[in-house]
Amino acid sequence: MRRNRDDWTEIALRALAEGGVSAVAIEPLAARTGATKGSVYHHFPNRDALLQATVERWEREHTEKVIELVESERTPEDKLRTLFATVLDRGRKGSVEMALQAAAQHEVIAPVLQRVTEKRVTYLAELFRELGFGKAQARKRALIAFSLYLGQAQLWTSMPGLAESVLDEAVRVLTAK
Repeated sequence: MRRNRDDWTEIALRALAEGGVSAVAIEPLAARTGATKGSVYHHFPNRDALLQATVERWEREHTEKVIELVESERTPEDKLRTLFATVLDRGRKGSVEMALQAAAQHEVIAPVLQRVTEKRVTYLAELFRELGFGKAQARKRALIAFSLYLGQAQLWTSMPGLAESVLDEAVRVLTAK
């Protein structure tokens, strides 16, 4: 089977979720899929290029596409509820998120993770501003909401039996004035 660039970033994304950044290695990925390492090198000059393309794919799928989905809602309340329902969905496990957080100092991961975090927090702050909160309060609530997301992702990764959905309570608490 001939694999294209998207196939390899999908394979690398799964490896990242399962084993962290160190699992995104060309030879093991090729062997795991029954391909030659030349198949990977045809699309990526080196591991860092594969890792870069993989985290950029994660950024598109888990930030930009989520924001597009949320923006299809009409009211700020509906947008916030859809956002929380999407990112706090148990089926959406945070293993990639946690792998990236664990590698936050990695030279390829760091700039993407910083960009994504700022984009997410800024977007959340905009939603809280639309709900009528002042700029400073909206930013604080955005940081709390993002922290809740990271905490939920961590719970699902480390203690899947303990984690439960906190969607309704999160929306209630964060939107209360």
